[in-house]
Formats: sequence, C-alpha cells, structure tokens
Amino acid sequence: MSSLTLDAADEIVAAALKRARALGKAVSVAVVDAGGFVVSVRRCDGARPLTPDIARAKAYTAAVMQRPGKMLKKWQESQPVFFAQLSQLPGAALPIMATEGSVTIKKDGEIIGGLGIAGGTADEDQRVADEVLESLGYEMEFAAWGVAGTAAGDDAKTRSPERPETARNADGAERERNAEHTERARNADSPEQARNTENTEKGA
Repeated sequence: MSSLTLDAADEIVAAALKRARALGKAVSVAVVDAGGFVVSVRRCDGARPLTPDIARAKAYTAAVMQRPGKMLKKWQESQPVFFAQLSQLPGAALPIMATEGSVTIKKDGEIIGGLGIAGGTADEDQRVADEVLESLGYEMEFAAWGVAGTAAGDDAKTRSPERPETARNADGAERERNAEHTERARNADSPEQARNTENTEKGA
C-alpha cells in the first residue's frame, strides 16, 4: 500500500515552488495525505497572506473528494447547494473548493493525497500542479464521476446515458413510416399521384 511520506511531500512542494518561480509567480503550496491532513505547506516570499489557506483547501478537496478540483466544477455548478453543505459537515476540516490548482496525488493506482497551489491565475495554478506531479512520476488520470473505469485526464469524460427503450422504439416506428411513405411516392404513376399520396399520409 502506497503512502505519502514527509520527504515525498517536501519534494513536491519544492518542485512546485521552483516551477512557479520560473513563471514569475509568488505562490503557496500545500500537500495533504489521503485523509486531508496537512503534511507540508510553504509560502514563498511575496505570496499573498491568504494563499497558504487557499492552497490547503485546494489540497484537502483533491484528497477527500479523490478527484482534481477541476473535475468537480461541473458537478458543483449543477448542485451548488449540495457542495455548500459539504463544507458544513461536522467532519469537514476545510471548505470544498472545486477549482483549478487542486490536484489529487495518485500512485500505483491509489489515492495518497492532494496538492494545492494558490497565488497565480487559475490556469497557472493548474499548470504548476499538473507539470510537477507528472514530472515526479505520479498518475494523472482519474475515472470520471459515475462512470466506472473511464479515464478522464484534465476534464471528466462522461458517456451520454442510454436512451429509454420507449424512445428507441418510437424512433424505429418513425423510420419505418418514413420509409413506407418514400416507397409509395417512388412507385406513384405520376407527380400528381405522388402528391395525393403525401396528402393522404399527412391526413392520417
């Protein structure tokens, strides 16, 4: 069973700070374990005062929800009340933040923690998190919510639900009627008879 050690967390944090500096961004970086408990947090010089707390919340979300925050955005948009209640649960240590810069740490097929980046733009935070974890050999694919075994990289890939049997049957009947109408029109003796056939069909 894989676990997130302090050395591994510090390696992730150091790499993230280095990558952010290369982009000219002052950020805070947080790494938590699979239960959402903080393993390592660092705020670089010049990073805004609130960024460590934001980074922790992002890391917490990625760990306890077991999906990157970016994958949770559509779910949050469709069920805002549910997500608001999640943050109010007695066991919720931090707010649930469905946003960029919140990436689940996965190794050997197991969720072992979460990484949070705060201080850049949404895209920059996401870029730093993705590039660092990928460069360190962590897995970057996660099954889409509600679709077992379907991998979804940056965004959830969801299958359209199958249409009900009644809808499929109705479509089949409609196609048969259209085919019958076309055949009758093709076999008509004259254009006038074809028009009469069409009018009869419409009257039915």
